[in-house]
Amino acid sequence: MYEHLRQRGKEFGIVFGNRTLLSNSRLALEASEYARDMGKYESFHETIFRFYFTEAQDIGSMDVIKSVAIECGLDTEDMVKAISEKRYRSVLDEAHREGSKINLTGVPTFIINGKHKLVGAQPLEVFKELFSKVGR
Repeated sequence: MYEHLRQRGKEFGIVFGNRTLLSNSRLALEASEYARDMGKYESFHETIFRFYFTEAQDIGSMDVIKSVAIECGLDTEDMVKAISEKRYRSVLDEAHREGSKINLTGVPTFIINGKHKLVGAQPLEVFKELFSKVGR
């Protein structure tokens, strides 16, 4: 799987490190919702991606999430409070329900025109072929 990701990432200048563990991303997802409310979602998203996929850090660790938050200029105390209060739990639960409705099996998943689904890191040619069929 990682060799496939490395090949796809190489096309776009994305470096994938050597992952040795699969993190539970729930805390990172809750922190990303906090970052969204603070207007720093894009920065948080890019940084957490780098920490996990390039630097092979455990994004299931609150210490790692705090490091990402600091790098993005977020208030770590307020973020930890929001997570401990489960402020974003319902948002993620709803996203999970929506994913179940469309039989979401992996990320990234792309839904085109509400009926065509591409799962995983796909070569650009796969997208071009699908878009040419959809456009007819």
